[in-house]
Amino acid sequence: MFFNASNGLLTLSGGMLAASLLLLSAAVSAFEMPPKNPYLADSNYAMGHADAAQQDAVPQAGPMGPSRTLNSDELQYSPTGPGYFGINTSNVYADGKRVFWGNGLDRLVKLDYDSYEIIAEKFFPGVERYTEAQANESIAKFDQSNDGIFALYHAFQDAQKLRNLSNIYTVMDIDNNYYVGSKSGLITVYGDQDPKDSRSPIVELRTFQLPAEATGPIMGLNMTYDGWLIAATEHGYIVAIKRDFSDYKLIRIKHSEGAEDKSTGRAGYGWIRNAYAIDKDGGIYIASQGHMHKVVWIGERLSTDERDGAWSEPYLNDWGHGTGATPSLMGFGEEDQFVVITDGQPQMNVVLFWRNAIPEDWQQLDAAPSRRIAGQLPVTMGDPSLTEIQSEQSVVVAGYGALVVNNRPRNIPWYMPKQAASLLISYLGSNPKHQPYGVQKFAWDAEAGALKEDWVNREISSPSTVPLVGVGSNSVYLVGARNNRWTLEALNWDSGESRFHYVIGGQRYNVLFSGTLLDEDGRIHYGTPWGRVRLNVK
Repeated sequence: MFFNASNGLLTLSGGMLAASLLLLSAAVSAFEMPPKNPYLADSNYAMGHADAAQQDAVPQAGPMGPSRTLNSDELQYSPTGPGYFGINTSNVYADGKRVFWGNGLDRLVKLDYDSYEIIAEKFFPGVERYTEAQANESIAKFDQSNDGIFALYHAFQDAQKLRNLSNIYTVMDIDNNYYVGSKSGLITVYGDQDPKDSRSPIVELRTFQLPAEATGPIMGLNMTYDGWLIAATEHGYIVAIKRDFSDYKLIRIKHSEGAEDKSTGRAGYGWIRNAYAIDKDGGIYIASQGHMHKVVWIGERLSTDERDGAWSEPYLNDWGHGTGATPSLMGFGEEDQFVVITDGQPQMNVVLFWRNAIPEDWQQLDAAPSRRIAGQLPVTMGDPSLTEIQSEQSVVVAGYGALVVNNRPRNIPWYMPKQAASLLISYLGSNPKHQPYGVQKFAWDAEAGALKEDWVNREISSPSTVPLVGVGSNSVYLVGARNNRWTLEALNWDSGESRFHYVIGGQRYNVLFSGTLLDEDGRIHYGTPWGRVRLNVK
């Protein structure tokens, strides 16, 4: 360890830095991580929200700073086309390489793990193909101005293509098969022409159409720990499908009668709005409008029977649209075990449900609609005057910690329809006039048996990204903004203090509701309006 007089920074030699990171990793990994699903790709990001538990937490350490503006050679940009909100990491192929698999509005791509360049792509039939020239033209307009009514008009125009977004739920299995679910109930599996060659062209392997009675768009894909693919539809049907598509099992969850009539016509605002989590014992945790459900997979059967451990319990929903969060699992092994969502109150609560048996001496919480609720606290972002806050993001979970961000835009123009306000945090999210501020963490206190507020950081802005915890560096990473420039923000997971930030750049690097991901080597990558970017900084 030595003091660098040229920049006034205390620095570590390479060996001491490595040792320090090892000690840090050991200290922060005292809590249990979700057990590895043996049928998902052997990587840190095999599906949306990383793994079957949907925590948005990975064991890797991410960048450690210091704060600075990134150089152009540290920004790897891949023009994949629009709609790449997430991307999955493969196993190591027989040729010793990994690739990223992803799909957007018009195509599937494989990206080289090392260079982040496109290896192979396969366009969907019958859809508009988007060009890099279109992307550059749109980006240039936002760089010219992302303020005022003309910028709003351009944002509205650009967002129209996302109405056709269909194939956003994906899973990568242990055989590097890539499953894609569509609005029409069709599941397509893609793979490599040569399964041993990471550079091989993409081919369609097989398809499965959900049975006719399973109505509604597919709202998520996941996989059980014995290798059955699970699909859920907006209308409350759950289908378990063998990976070779030779057999399936179908069930409809409780309280779903009439779910077909509860659709608002807005994408993602039906009776089931989001994906779901799965535990190693076959518990499937899925939220509907007003209820949290546990459906149980028992060998080759789905059950909603309490005798099999299933349950269905209400949560507060005065907003009427239910939770905007994919359920996240908290607690493994000998730890207290919960499933976590935000509820449907205008000022949402973070809510913990006991996953399994409720402790015999547990007393129902005041104002909680179910005894199964173990914790229910309002999201305040440290602002006592706050009366409304809702999120379309999962609760980020690591250990007993649960983190949410503020996605409510500031200074919404009087003439703007409420439903269009998301344009202000998506396409115009870096604009200081509109960008929201606030990150808040809650934590379960196992000794007290209570959910408590842990910390709030009101200085950090996370306009639309889904944050990620790098457990190895004890940090939560998110794509934020400062001075109308997109940034990577890193906060101490324990204290909420800012560790550092990287200035990334202009509107080409807008995160647009994409997840903040870490690759196997600790490099940040995420989706943008027209492509994907990776920060070549470890």
